[in-house]
Amino acid sequence: MEQVKLTILGSGSALPSGNSFPCSQILEWRNKQFMIDCGEGAQIRIRQAAVKSNRLGHIFISHLHGDHCFGLIGLISSFGMLNRTADLYIHSHGDLKKLMQKQLDYFCTELPFNIYFEPFHPKKNETIYEDRTISVSTIPLKHRVPTAGFLFREKQKDRHIKRDMIDFYEIPVWKIPKIKQGADFETASGEIIPNRLLTTPPDPAKSYAYCSDTMYFEKIIPIIQDVDCLYHEATFASTEAVRAQKTMHSTAGQAGKIARKANVKKLIIGHCSARYKTHQQLLTEATNEFENTALAEDMKSFYF
Repeated sequence: MEQVKLTILGSGSALPSGNSFPCSQILEWRNKQFMIDCGEGAQIRIRQAAVKSNRLGHIFISHLHGDHCFGLIGLISSFGMLNRTADLYIHSHGDLKKLMQKQLDYFCTELPFNIYFEPFHPKKNETIYEDRTISVSTIPLKHRVPTAGFLFREKQKDRHIKRDMIDFYEIPVWKIPKIKQGADFETASGEIIPNRLLTTPPDPAKSYAYCSDTMYFEKIIPIIQDVDCLYHEATFASTEAVRAQKTMHSTAGQAGKIARKANVKKLIIGHCSARYKTHQQLLTEATNEFENTALAEDMKSFYF
């Protein structure tokens, strides 16, 4: 079974610290790469983490706060110097194109590739990207500016055909794809062999949800229900619950509560405030609510 790889490029919040750059991630899935948010220094972390970005075609920006998009112009400029030729698609709030166009016109006048801005409505839960194997939909979040998380969901895979059945019924190679997709097989004598005898169930489709930044918001639970992995912001400890409410962020305990109520398989917390010298307190508070919790750390990779 193919694993999904998530590399944390930046795990911090608005103010970077010595160990934590602002938010950014690379998701590697089904021979594709997706970037989620692009905080300042994201391209530095790509180099430090030895991530090859040659398959990166789509960047998803959750909202237009600087710690989630200030790294874009530098990344794009570097792509140009590296003679990238593949088109780059940036999915974001519609204002991002207006904000970046002057920078692109000034600093990136001779790019060898095209940039396409794909706007979405942050308050809608809708599909904003889809290919043969993966779909991406928005998760409306509750923050000080229009913000959306992203749900990456693998499409149902084909069934596994039994090798001994191929030999026994002398199934032609050209019929195998249809059988994997659920078709029965008709022998030369006209006998119908049910698909359930020829195949075994497909591997379960995987899913990943990214939720940053947001205050505690239970309306996301039906959207992220049962996902394999959830990344949820955990900016503050419970001692700063009033501040979290005022700034429309979450505490670590609230992130754990969302994970528990949504019955996710794994929780990763991040976007931790620079006020904490270590994030052990945040991890402990989240784990008290949801046991299978991990802490996002810059250049750390997770597999699921």
